[in-house]
This record gives sequence, structure tokens and C-alpha cells, in this order.
Amino acid sequence: MKTDKTELFEKTPVTRAVLALVVPTVISQLITVIYNMADAFFIGQIGDANQVAATSLSLPLFLLTTGMANLFGIGGASLISRSLGVGDAERARRTSAFSIWSSAAAALLYGLLIYAFRGAVLPAVGADADTYGFCESYLFWTLTVGAVPTVLNAALAHLVRAEGYSGQASFGVALGGALNILLDPVFIFGFHMEITGAAIATMLSNLIALIYFIVLICLRRKKLHLTLDPRLYTLRYGIPKEVLLVGLPSSIMNIMGIASNIVLNKLLVAYSNAAVAGIGIAKKIDMLSFAIANGLSQGVIPLVGYNYSSKNYHRMKDAIKVTLILSLAVTTLGAFLLFTCANPLVRAFIDDADTVRYGSMFQRIICVTGPFTAITTVIISLFQSVGQKNKPLVLSMLRKGGLDVPFMFLLNSLGGVNAIAWATPIADCGAMAVGVLMFIPFWKRIGTEIKTE
Repeated sequence: MKTDKTELFEKTPVTRAVLALVVPTVISQLITVIYNMADAFFIGQIGDANQVAATSLSLPLFLLTTGMANLFGIGGASLISRSLGVGDAERARRTSAFSIWSSAAAALLYGLLIYAFRGAVLPAVGADADTYGFCESYLFWTLTVGAVPTVLNAALAHLVRAEGYSGQASFGVALGGALNILLDPVFIFGFHMEITGAAIATMLSNLIALIYFIVLICLRRKKLHLTLDPRLYTLRYGIPKEVLLVGLPSSIMNIMGIASNIVLNKLLVAYSNAAVAGIGIAKKIDMLSFAIANGLSQGVIPLVGYNYSSKNYHRMKDAIKVTLILSLAVTTLGAFLLFTCANPLVRAFIDDADTVRYGSMFQRIICVTGPFTAITTVIISLFQSVGQKNKPLVLSMLRKGGLDVPFMFLLNSLGGVNAIAWATPIADCGAMAVGVLMFIPFWKRIGTEIKTE
């Protein structure tokens, strides 16, 4: 007998099925971005550019938790949806156990390493005498104490979504985001803890969201294939290799993004902490556009993976078309709004003339990448959902690190602080071009398969 979720993957009209999966995912991504922005916003109200700069300098290290969550979450979600597509429920359960416990172990180790080597790590990301103490306090609570709930919260959202429960997954992410927004002013201003309060609020919100996912899995254990049972954890049956290789491109993109941010911060700190604060605010605002593109592309992974494994190629192609059209339309509109409203948006975060000037300039430059990012992320997610490993990896490395870092150094030497941010749209445009060249042969091959059915 078909379940409601199987009907969603197999029978529901494609546009409705795509919307059912991606709308909650986009909303959860947006809320995640908003709560990441909340730290910068509320800290900015203190009026201390050094504390705002500290959040920017800490961001790359914090975002590595997203890379870990993507490694095990997206990789696990892809294998779970493909396993369910061919009716292999046992493999799906073992995949979930591997993904959950491996992500928890990796997060715990990472948090401890950051604390142990903070004396070397923080200067490496650009912390100086004015920002070191703020960075140390922020990272202690968000990573040393909070890495496990942060990683598991995001990883479980991917895994729950793989079975078609996009709304429940998105609610968990949204819960964490909403709590963080509510707790930030309480700890920052109510308890007068400033940047430390923001970090504690982030840790607590992710912990509560994790508890929600654990309760959800326990209550729906008869309907979900996800399991917290460590006895089903395995390193056999090719599960680790499949999960890690499929999830690796998203993780690499995250890691390369971190490296890119570190290089950018190191170059900008030579000009001023206001420049670092400005690029941090601009990137947080621009994450709204990326969140939409990322939410659309990740949300459709279960639908594409399920129909690819069950050889329903026509439905799979229709799902990709709908997702791409939606993503391009929304990100193009978003880029226009971010460009035209750059100054008031940045000023809402901090009333510091230098920071606003830098932030507005940077935002107008990097926001134009929205449509490029939309195309690239859909192509990456397509290849991930069908189990391909190398192509998403190449695109991820090109988009962050492979192209933008060399251009940062080049543009910095040619035009200084006014030119360096142009490395981002150049890299995104280049990655999109390569992605399209990879996508065309795959699309033609699927078209051939449809004709021979």
C-alpha cells in the first residue's frame, strides 16, 4: 500500500510536489539566515565595530559545522531516498544510523580541537588584539559547547526531509532560528553579556531544535526509516563511502567558502576593522539570496533521487525544470532588491559611517551573483541526488576557493579595497558556465532514456 509520502514522490503533480518539498525548505533556510543575521544585528546595536568584526572573523569557523552537517546529512539523505526508491528499507535505516552518529562524533571532535588550538586558530582567521577576546568567547559557546547540537540539528533536517517530511524538517530548523532571535536580546542586553550572550543564545536555540528532532524521530519511529539505534551503525555495505562521497561536494563547497572568507578577511583587515565588519554584514545580507537558491535545490533532492532510482526520468526532468525556473525568478528579484536597498539594509545593522560605506559598496557587488548561484546549486544538487560524486565536487571547488581566491589577490593588487569583492561574482559566473557544460550531456542522456522507454 502506498503511503502519503510515496504518493508525493510518485503521483502528485510535479509542480505541487516540488512546492510541497521546497517551500518549507526555503523558509527554514531563510530563518536560518535571519537568525545568523540576528547576532550581527543585535551586536551591531552595541555600536562596537570590533564586536561586529569578531562575529565576521568567527563566522568561517562556525560555518564549518554546516559543512559537517551537509557531509553526513545531504549524503545520507541522497542514499536514503534512493534506497527507498528501490524498496530497500534496511539500507535506509542503516544509512540514517551511520549519518547521525558519525556527524555527532565529528562535531564533538571539532569543537574540542577549536578550543585546544584557539591560540593559533584565531590569529590565522584574522583576529587581532582588538577582536581576539571577543572571538574566543563567541567560539567557546557556539563550537566548544555547541558544535554537536548545531551539526545534528542541521543533519537531521536533511535526513527527515529525505523521507518527504519537509514541513517537519523545516519546522525544526525554524524553531531554532526563532528561538535564537528571541534569546539574542535577552542575553545581549537583558543580561548585559554582549557578544558572549549572542553565542549562548545560538547554542541554546540549536540544542532545543535538536531535542525537537529527537522527539520527532521517537514519536514517528513506525513511519520513519530514521533510527537513533547505535546497533544499526555500520561501516559495511558501502554505506560510508556512498554517504561521504555524495555529501562531500556540499561539504567541500562549505570548506572552500570558509577558506575564501578567511582570505578575504585577512586582506581586508589590512585596511581596517570597519572594512571587515562591512563585508561581514554584506555577506550576511546576501545570504538571503543564497538561502533561497540553496533551499530550492536541496528541497528537491528527495524527489529527484527517488524518481531517478525508480527510472521515472520524465518526472525527474520536470521536477528539475520547475525548480530551476522558480530559483531563477526569485533570486533575480532578490538581487534587484538587495542592490537598490543596500545602504538602508547595512545601516540597519550598525550606525557607523565607515562600516556602512564599506558594507553598502560590498553588497551592491556581491548581490549580483544570485542568478548564477541559482543555476549552479540546482546542477550540484541534481548530480548529488542521482549519486554522482566528481562533478558536484569540481563545481563546489570552483565556486569557492578555486576561482575567487586567486581573483581576490589579483583585484586587491589592482584596485585595493574597492575592487576585491568583485572576485565573488567572477567566481560564481565561472562556476555556472562549467556547470552548464556538465549539465547538457547529462540532460541529453536522460532525454534519450525517456525516448527508449
